[in-house]
Amino acid sequence: MNPELLVTVDLPEAHVAQLREHFNVHYVPNPQELEQRIGQLGASVRAVLTNGITGLNAAQLDALPHVELIHALGAGFEAIDIKAARARHVNVSYGPNTNDSNVADHAFALLFALVRGVAKCDSRIRAGEWPRFDFPSIAGKRLGILGLGNIGLQLARRGSGGFDMPVSYHTRSPREGSPYRYAASALELAERSDYLIVACPGGPSTFHMVDARVLDALGPRGYLVNIARGTVVDTPALIDALRDKRIAGAALDVVEGQPHPPQALLELSNTVLTPHIAGRSPEARDAMLKTALANLRGHFRDEPLVTPVPA
Repeated sequence: MNPELLVTVDLPEAHVAQLREHFNVHYVPNPQELEQRIGQLGASVRAVLTNGITGLNAAQLDALPHVELIHALGAGFEAIDIKAARARHVNVSYGPNTNDSNVADHAFALLFALVRGVAKCDSRIRAGEWPRFDFPSIAGKRLGILGLGNIGLQLARRGSGGFDMPVSYHTRSPREGSPYRYAASALELAERSDYLIVACPGGPSTFHMVDARVLDALGPRGYLVNIARGTVVDTPALIDALRDKRIAGAALDVVEGQPHPPQALLELSNTVLTPHIAGRSPEARDAMLKTALANLRGHFRDEPLVTPVPA
């Protein structure tokens, strides 16, 4: 008999069908229905497929007493209560290296659209105008990357190798062997950046790391791009900085309060927004499912996890 699998995130129909070949799937991508279904299914579920934002909290784990494995699609897992899972001897895996290139590509697409005024020009032309703007260059400008994990490294390679950008980065400690310049704080990183890309994990340790002081250090000619988590940026501080032109602009794929961004942010003209799609592509989603299946199937064969969450 196939193990019972609870899926709490949106998946393509083809992916749900692939999962059904190996598991008895309970597909509940609607958050409003999830608590009720967990209450109904509780004792039968042996594995949960989620992601870093939806996650699985301690109370939900308590209602799923026979869960053995939680897998997070993609590189994030901050909304999974890892401590509670480990206390109950529940394995946790995730999907690193499945959408890194996609996210890095999207970050640069946002940077170009923002700095080179792509959206602004498009709307003006459609309104019957033929504007003549002078927008800043990309090549040669100083690139700051907040977080130098797999995505951050992809950003650094694109920036330095493709656009001759001097690259600086900030992480909790310097990355050994990195050719890029280390900044001891987010504030120091902003001070030496023209363009600052947020690419670090979400969660309590990075909450509002990009605050008013960091934005002021980025300055009136500086641009911010966030393809990480909305919680890393202090949204009220960002709105104030954009409104007062203390930074030049911001391009955001993620924002606090999504999918309902603050109205004050939507009213600003020096922003470019996308609906948290940086990591989404057919190729990336196929890779994420492949990794999920490898961990799920391996677990139920008593094999080691392919990509366990780091201890």
